[in-house]
Amino acid sequence: MDINIAGFIPALLPVALSPGASFTLAMNSALSQGRKGLWVTLTGTALGIYTHALLIGLGVSSLLAASPALFGLLKIAGTLYLLWLGAQLIRSGLSARALTFSKGEKVITLKAAWLANVLNPKAMLFYLTVVSQFAGHHGEVSHYLLLASVHVAVMAVWLIALSLMLITSARKINTQALKRIINTGGGALLILFALLNVFH
Repeated sequence: MDINIAGFIPALLPVALSPGASFTLAMNSALSQGRKGLWVTLTGTALGIYTHALLIGLGVSSLLAASPALFGLLKIAGTLYLLWLGAQLIRSGLSARALTFSKGEKVITLKAAWLANVLNPKAMLFYLTVVSQFAGHHGEVSHYLLLASVHVAVMAVWLIALSLMLITSARKINTQALKRIINTGGGALLILFALLNVFH
């Protein structure tokens, strides 16, 4: 088994710890629905990561990346989806009320978190170019799934720690203003990520 987990972790950390679509969705969910919302977003993101691992392990991602037309369509779909999701977050932020962690408010669903990850061309390229270097010479599906599990664990620990700090601080300050800032700022970030995808 020539999988290189020790080498993968340093390569993963800058990606897993930097603000991106998953970070924005997790913070928004934590602020909107507390721990339950956070778990929904983390689960959807984890499913997206495992989907990329399966697709690359089975060779599907390589076929998509080798076809400029197919990859272009994926890029357009991902960009449009992130733009739509960003607009939803901004709309939610502009109509923000005081934070109650209510069960009725669903800003981010499991499917939305999964799609945000699966349709992200940067996530696919990360698995094609970076993760594949640590999966061993044969690149078995089980190797990719193991590396994806490391990715999920690092991402989850980081986002749980940040969101718990956010939830704790939200109980002590003006939650309506905080929610407005997080949602509109997060929506603007998603739109920015989507537009950057267009130009890169």
